[in-house]
Amino acid sequence: MCAEDSMRFPGKNLSFDDIPNKALDHLIVDDRHGIIYCYVPKVACTHWKQIMIILSESMLQDGVPYTNPRAIPRKMVHNSSSHLTFNKFWHRYGKFSHHLMKVKLKKYTKFLFVRDPFVRLISAFRNKFLEANDNFYKRFAQPMLQRYGNQPTPPASASEAFAAGIYPSFSQFVQYLLDSETEKHAPFNEHWRQAYRLCHPCQIQYDFVGHLETQDEDAEHLLRQLRVDNIVEFPASLKNLSASLSVADWFSMVPLEARRQLYKLYEPDFRLFGYERPDYILEE
Repeated sequence: MCAEDSMRFPGKNLSFDDIPNKALDHLIVDDRHGIIYCYVPKVACTHWKQIMIILSESMLQDGVPYTNPRAIPRKMVHNSSSHLTFNKFWHRYGKFSHHLMKVKLKKYTKFLFVRDPFVRLISAFRNKFLEANDNFYKRFAQPMLQRYGNQPTPPASASEAFAAGIYPSFSQFVQYLLDSETEKHAPFNEHWRQAYRLCHPCQIQYDFVGHLETQDEDAEHLLRQLRVDNIVEFPASLKNLSASLSVADWFSMVPLEARRQLYKLYEPDFRLFGYERPDYILEE
């Protein structure tokens, strides 16, 4: 797909050296076992970050490294200081950073997990906008309500908004993603930024790409391949809540033209990672 001319997307033809340092902060390194994991939010990344903490022994409980993934507090799992990411190489190794990154990319086993891009968007929307999250409400929901929801002065906080039953619709969220002003103002938030922009699959030769849809067997296979299945076990997956309503139900209120534009926006993820084009919501 990276070599195919029909597939064009921003940054496709960059070399690894051209990728800005900030764009490498999703690559987590475990030097003890020679593993690099690129995390994609809304794709079991909490579980995989817990596993990376255990493998790297980067976090202690009463002076001893954690051994149970579920025992690591969620707040610490998502704290950027808990992980050595490529983004931090500059602070640690200075001018040798890029050379070291390339050495590790060559020698270490590199993996990521992906998910149907539209299901991932639904999951992000449910998690960040249908639950009272003050940070996401102020940064994203308020502007959405002002721009597309006919709410010139939306409630000041998430709790007030929820008490009044005011929050963006999925259709308004799609409008926000398609609005050219959104990307001008700031890059997509990591929860809906495309996986190819987070993990650079055309510049980094991943050894393993797992899919959330088959994550239990993929995880078991990967941990065996990494030779760490005797150290840590992937937590059994919980039922995927985003599947409780079908993709078609979520998109039923989104105009057809907007659905097609949204597909264009996420088409690289569909095609790079082997997901079928969802014709059932893109055709009349």
